[in-house]
Amino acid sequence: MIAQPKQKYTLEEYLELDEKSEEKFEYWDGNVWTMSGASLAHNTIVLNIGSELRTGLHPLGCRAFPSDMRIFVPDYPPYRYPDVTALCGRPEIKKTGNLELLTNPQLIVEVLSDSTEGFDRGDKFSYYKSIESFTEYLLVAQHRPHVSQFIKQGEKFWNHTEYNDLDESVVLRFAPCEIKLKEIYREVEFTERPFFDDSIIK
Repeated sequence: MIAQPKQKYTLEEYLELDEKSEEKFEYWDGNVWTMSGASLAHNTIVLNIGSELRTGLHPLGCRAFPSDMRIFVPDYPPYRYPDVTALCGRPEIKKTGNLELLTNPQLIVEVLSDSTEGFDRGDKFSYYKSIESFTEYLLVAQHRPHVSQFIKQGEKFWNHTEYNDLDESVVLRFAPCEIKLKEIYREVEFTERPFFDDSIIK
């Protein structure tokens, strides 16, 4: 994410910028940043997940949407650009000027990077919870096979499951569908993050 040079934008200025630009921008409290410039691994994983969801969900009457789909987030207005979203049933659209915002996603997927992981796991997850229809969250690492799945259980509790083996499959709950990790990471070359070597400490 790269911040725009201007320090503060009004909401109206941001909406005009985002509507007219070929890039995607997000907004919060007057600050605007671009969502472009993802890594090869990030883009490959997003495309793989979208393709697998489209294939698995279509026979069920469900739909998946790419990262260009604007998602209305009540506690994080005006909208966000998740990497992938999906739902079963009829999409519900809210209009903001000429822009269409999806208001009823059930599944949200974010592919993690070093710069966004903390936010995606923390504050952004909290904001997403303000979406009434939101019941399932996937956080997908790109440096190694690792998927965190959060499934809403009751009013406040979210069940957490982790997948770390390419032979495993993520079993989705919002729809009777599953995605194999080897398909999520198809054509991805892993580069492990550097680890801390305590042997250098005397």
